[in-house]
Amino acid sequence: MTTTQSERSAMSPLLSDEEAQMARTAQRCIMESLDRSRAASITLISDTGEGEPVKLPPQTLRFLAEALGRMAEGQAVLLMPRDREMTTYEAAHFLNVSRPFVIKEIEAGRLGYRMVGTHRRIPFQDLLAYRDEARKRQEEALRRMADNAAELGLDEY
Repeated sequence: MTTTQSERSAMSPLLSDEEAQMARTAQRCIMESLDRSRAASITLISDTGEGEPVKLPPQTLRFLAEALGRMAEGQAVLLMPRDREMTTYEAAHFLNVSRPFVIKEIEAGRLGYRMVGTHRRIPFQDLLAYRDEARKRQEEALRRMADNAAELGLDEY
């Protein structure tokens, strides 16, 4: 399977050192402006020094700052509409599990889906809820293990 140039650039979150520094600086500027005021606008300035005020809600500015920070760290950023549906393959990739595991969770009723012809489609919202619930269960299990280790005196090592 070959990938196109647009697929490669979409998959690679790596920025050059200069671009990463620019992203960090932009993130810092956005967060500082949000910390100092309740203003809902930011001014974009071109290389020629011309600027045009653009009004954005603070939540949007926080999102942009978060995305810039992740990009500066070399992490991938994915923007997806909440009403998007995913295939079982995409859902498995998103959850970092196997496709058969996703199908097992669907068949057990733990993950919502709908049929499109003969194919399952999983609403992204359901996938997010499933992921969050799985993380809560994992954190609780780790907490219980730590408590058990402490009771047995194994945490001293």
